[in-house]
Amino acid sequence: MRAEPEGSMHDLRHHGDAEVRDDGSALVDLAVNVRSGTPPAWLREHIAGSVAGLAAYPDGRAARAAVAARHGLPVERVLLTAGAAEAFVLLARALKVRRPVVVHPQFTEPEAALRDAGHTVDRVLLREEDGFRLDPGAVPEAADLVVIGNPTNPTSVLHPAADIARLARPGRTLVVDEAFLDAVPGEREALAGRTDVPGLVVLRSLTKTWGLAGLRIGYVLAGPEAIELLTRAQPLWPVSTPALAAAEACVGPRALAEAAGAARRGAADRSRLLTGLAEFADRGVRAVEGAEGPFVLLRLPHAAAVRERLRALGFAVRRGDTFPGLDQRWLRVAVRDRGTTDAFLEALGRALDAD
Repeated sequence: MRAEPEGSMHDLRHHGDAEVRDDGSALVDLAVNVRSGTPPAWLREHIAGSVAGLAAYPDGRAARAAVAARHGLPVERVLLTAGAAEAFVLLARALKVRRPVVVHPQFTEPEAALRDAGHTVDRVLLREEDGFRLDPGAVPEAADLVVIGNPTNPTSVLHPAADIARLARPGRTLVVDEAFLDAVPGEREALAGRTDVPGLVVLRSLTKTWGLAGLRIGYVLAGPEAIELLTRAQPLWPVSTPALAAAEACVGPRALAEAAGAARRGAADRSRLLTGLAEFADRGVRAVEGAEGPFVLLRLPHAAAVRERLRALGFAVRRGDTFPGLDQRWLRVAVRDRGTTDAFLEALGRALDAD
């Protein structure tokens, strides 16, 4: 693990959806980490029912209270946002920090938002030889803002909550992106709902598990002072009425039970994918061990060429070289159902055979 100063050739604005636009729209999507088959019919109907109230300005009080209740927090510790990505922008603009540090490889939008706000960003790069696992001691003591994902996109590593909590310091803001935590059975290692970690800010997204990327809904959990600071940085009525309806529904008992079942099925589907990938070990394919998210990170020879061959065979996967700490040897693959996984593994074998 090593620290790295700002400065990168990585395209921080490249995301998985770029793989399935335009000529990729007909491909089987293994590049975007949104759960397939979503949103479910009951949620679509619930959101559609909110359209009758579009003449009124959005009122987020009920949704905010529902999110607070879901995590056992007072409403003063909750801020609703237009997706987790908006929260990164708010943090970058509202916080007066001198030395922000982003732990990579991870979702690149936090660093992009910090740079756009004029900050100089330092990086801590987790190493492949360490399994991309966090060593809290590698984060510079002088950092007054630290950003880390858990489970981390794209490595799928789930860091122990205790290790992340060790990053907290007086005068430091610790931002934990838990956008994929509800895809982990039992939400193991979650920090959402904790009030004993100083400076903790937890981000959650409702777009991944529920297939709401086009609606944009997420939330921030933090101390009341931080929530007030971020609220002042938001425009008026930042979350639409349909998104508020979705937020309230997705944190209710029915939705939580459905998400828990999806997480268990996803873990089984991931196990099948990893078992199949292991069959290609003699051809240089290696998946990062201990994957816990709804995606896996692969290192393989000629990854860029294999990715293009997979596209020709009907499958879109996420290139890895846009993530700091990775290069052109890496691809990220979303976890899908058994039939899709088996078809992908067959296509991967054909793509590798072309070498």
